[in-house]
Amino acid sequence: MNWNPIRILLADDHTLVRDGLRALLERESDLQVIAEAGDGREAIRLAAEHRPDIVVMDLAMPVLNGMEATRRILAENPRVGVVILSMHQDESYVLGALDAGAKGYLLKDSIRSEVLQAIRAVREGRSFLTKRIARILQEDYVGQLRQRGLADRYELLSSREREILQMVAEGRSNKEVAALLNISLTTVETHRAHILQKLDIHSVPELILYAVRKGIIA
Repeated sequence: MNWNPIRILLADDHTLVRDGLRALLERESDLQVIAEAGDGREAIRLAAEHRPDIVVMDLAMPVLNGMEATRRILAENPRVGVVILSMHQDESYVLGALDAGAKGYLLKDSIRSEVLQAIRAVREGRSFLTKRIARILQEDYVGQLRQRGLADRYELLSSREREILQMVAEGRSNKEVAALLNISLTTVETHRAHILQKLDIHSVPELILYAVRKGIIA
């Protein structure tokens, strides 16, 4: 039986951060750091050269920021999983990272176990947001609803739509959802359109944030 470790590219302009991450990751038998980048352009070059499974990407880097580097890496190789490691916990940064194509979002003071969980989850094609980000988003969402006197639109969804909402938010493609539920691809696409319409959401990144706020996904 062939077994290959998860190959990881670290992109952060602080050597100490990269050294700490490397030390953490290389304790795990299924993880292997194959390259390190100190800026966004170098990350793009090394990603093209080494074809990693996962890129752990800082947002604030010189020459080219992590958001743009993520877009360019994924444009060249959509199979790469990008995990953002950032000091920013604002919703705008999280949404921007997801919109750029990142599947995971960690804060730089995340506990070690979350870093490992994020890498493994994203490698499996699932979304992962650090627990503190999820908690902040949930609290903000509840506060906004109360302040505006609005009702949560989740109750408008059918049971099938709620099921599909969770699967999409977890990072599953329409094809995967169709296979899991034994329904046609067209049916999944129709349900997705209805979900977005009912929730007044306009993109998958927004859908992921909504699911996190609701506690549907971690």
